[in-house]
This record gives sequence, structure tokens and C-alpha cells, in this order.
Amino acid sequence: MAVEPTLSADGTQLTIAVKGRFDFGKHQEFREAYERHHHKPDLVVVDLKDATYLDSSALGMLLLLRDHVGGDDSDVRVVHASPDVRKILAISNFDKLFDIS
Repeated sequence: MAVEPTLSADGTQLTIAVKGRFDFGKHQEFREAYERHHHKPDLVVVDLKDATYLDSSALGMLLLLRDHVGGDDSDVRVVHASPDVRKILAISNFDKLFDIS
């Protein structure tokens, strides 16, 4: 799988690991990763350690995820972003919407 969701044992944290290209081809798989859980976790972590590419549709998917888990009150973190991905996120001002590390 190119999108691998993992829910913590206590159900408070959902980690979504994206592997390969994070583009429109992952839209359905990414959405299902967070919509399949009946309970909304307190924290959602998007792990981009193995992501090789990110485009504008991936930015849109991140915004949809943020809205799904609570909008401005959500705790969504993007972790292990490569320098190139961080640059894209910063240019798009996503560093103001997400905790990026």
C-alpha cells in the first residue's frame, strides 16, 4: 500500500504514512485512511518520510484532512518532510496551518 494508516492502541492518534508520489492518484486511498474510523482521533500525523513527490492536489488533500478532523481546532502534524517538501509547504503557507517537522 502507498498510504498506510495506523491507529494508536488508545485511539487518540492516527498516523498516515505516505509512500512514493503524493499526488491525485492517492486521493481515494488517503481519504479512506482517515474516514474509515468512526471516532475522530485527537491527533493526526501525516508521515512523509517515504514520500518522493508532493503536488497541489496533495496540498488539497491535507486541507480536506484538516477540515475533517476539526478545522482550526484540529491537531494535524506533518512529519519527516524532506527539504524540498518543506519548501513547497512553506511557499503555500501550510506552515501556518500545520505543525511541520
